[in-house]
Amino acid sequence: MTLTDDIRSQLALQAIELPSWAFGNSGTRFKVFSTAGTARDPFEKVSDAAQVHKHTGLAPSVALHIPWDKVDSYADLRKHAQDSGVELGTVNSNTFQDDDYKFGSVTHHDDRIRQKAIDHHFECIDVMNETGSRDLKIWLADGTNYPGQDSLRARQDRLADSLQKIYERIGDDQRLVLEYKFFEPAFYHTDVPDWGTSFAQTSALGDRALVCLDTGHHAPGTNIEFIVMQLLRLGKLGSFDFNSRFYADDDLIVGAADPFQLFRIVFEVIQGGGYANPDVAFMLDQCHNLEAKIPGQIRSVLNVQEATAKALLVDTEALAAAQRANDVLAANTVFMDAFNTDVRADLAAWRETRGLPADPMAAYKASGYQEKIEADRVGGTQASWGA
Repeated sequence: MTLTDDIRSQLALQAIELPSWAFGNSGTRFKVFSTAGTARDPFEKVSDAAQVHKHTGLAPSVALHIPWDKVDSYADLRKHAQDSGVELGTVNSNTFQDDDYKFGSVTHHDDRIRQKAIDHHFECIDVMNETGSRDLKIWLADGTNYPGQDSLRARQDRLADSLQKIYERIGDDQRLVLEYKFFEPAFYHTDVPDWGTSFAQTSALGDRALVCLDTGHHAPGTNIEFIVMQLLRLGKLGSFDFNSRFYADDDLIVGAADPFQLFRIVFEVIQGGGYANPDVAFMLDQCHNLEAKIPGQIRSVLNVQEATAKALLVDTEALAAAQRANDVLAANTVFMDAFNTDVRADLAAWRETRGLPADPMAAYKASGYQEKIEADRVGGTQASWGA
């Protein structure tokens, strides 16, 4: 099977947002590692992200994390992004690195702390207004470690009340996107542990409140593509956080652990009308602890592009015919034939027709950009978790 003109035209619509924090230092719970040339501020993060788009044509926007990406002038940061060939995208809140939030943020029983967390989201909305961002993405570390530590019901009620206050503040052209995670850092219960809780909370808010699905935030064996299908069916899938994991929330390069899962997810996205749909945002949520950061992001977006090309190759008419005939093996064969097709050469040739390098990884390596930033970015404080 080869890429048809129709598939190429669909691939040309793909856009994958990059996370600013992927261009800072990161590590494990035990150590944050430094890497030569790492960005020292949000402006340098945006410059690095622009290199990914320059070499792939796939990453036209950069998500911000507040307060990690606080600057004196967001207008200047926005102009810097545009001058670099990208835009500023989703604004992510952070209520998990302040001592006040030890026992919760928007679910806290202390009205002062809860209001502090709400006010932080108001600040994020102010940033959105200055950057032109559409989406406010909320991930909460809130939860408990021990049975009886707090009232599960009361925390859900406080969560609903807090989210309502935040939702009322967003603009008519803005959205609230609620992420979920089934454990960590809370280990007995998490206040937003699954898609059902996120769906219930956002449904109560209104049409501009949606669910964010992080591919690493599920128990082993979870059928993530089923969740994708269901949220698309319900009109509540607002965004993806693409990454890969071997055990828990490892935030590794997407497709590294299970490229077949990525293929299955993208197939359901396409079938459910979520592909090239402005209402469904694709974003990476990864950290590069060992590998160089810019090539790590290039590899990631290329993995998504490759999985998408394969998903578009599925002969849906033959698949439907086999399904109607209850021909299990024939249906699976149609599916597997697409996945097992090597699309790399076709994608390389197609990139060249668009003025892009056939091999973006090699092109970046040959560009000299990595050597330049390693030589130039000496001194100062490198960006990392919490900075």
